[in-house]
Amino acid sequence: MPSLAQLRELQSIAQAGLTYTRDPYDRERFERLLALTAGLLAEGTGQTPGEVHGLLSVERGYLTPKVDVRAVVLNGAGEVLLTRERADGLWSLPGGWADPGDSPREVAVREVREETGREVQAVRLLALLDKQKHPHPPDLWAVYKVFIACELLEDVAAHPDNTETLESGWFSPDDLPPLSLGRNLPQQVRRMVVLWQEPGLGVDVD
Repeated sequence: MPSLAQLRELQSIAQAGLTYTRDPYDRERFERLLALTAGLLAEGTGQTPGEVHGLLSVERGYLTPKVDVRAVVLNGAGEVLLTRERADGLWSLPGGWADPGDSPREVAVREVREETGREVQAVRLLALLDKQKHPHPPDLWAVYKVFIACELLEDVAAHPDNTETLESGWFSPDDLPPLSLGRNLPQQVRRMVVLWQEPGLGVDVD
């Protein structure tokens, strides 16, 4: 069985071929390559071939990594802000996919507001990581993870009702709740807290 990295490379070749070829016969070959890759990716990620092929089919153009932005917010006690995801009931740093037209700072501030009701100011970049180089569960997509330090401007008394998260709260880095490992790992959260508190360490980059 090929690795996920190898399958993403095949996906990239197929998508680039479909983007640039003008030959109808080559187009058929690249479509077939994409379908075969979807079947193999399904085996590696636990999804059905139909689900994976449907997701890959909407991806057009040259394949590049998706961007996941995570906000790292600390309070005066050095606790980190986490929110519990509706999708799996587990906890993560506030964040999500970057949208075209929004800078990483804007994404971080918006996600904290939407997911926790708190107002923050994005301060600086803490880390830019390649998800596949860390022990996350298998993922269909190649992902770059952007972690941004944010200063708390306004706290809230109660978690706001929203479609993405169930609750939010402050946690000691040494006593984290069960985390949504597809979104963030315990060692990542603890490392981000250290980078927030010690600017002289610079930025972590894979």
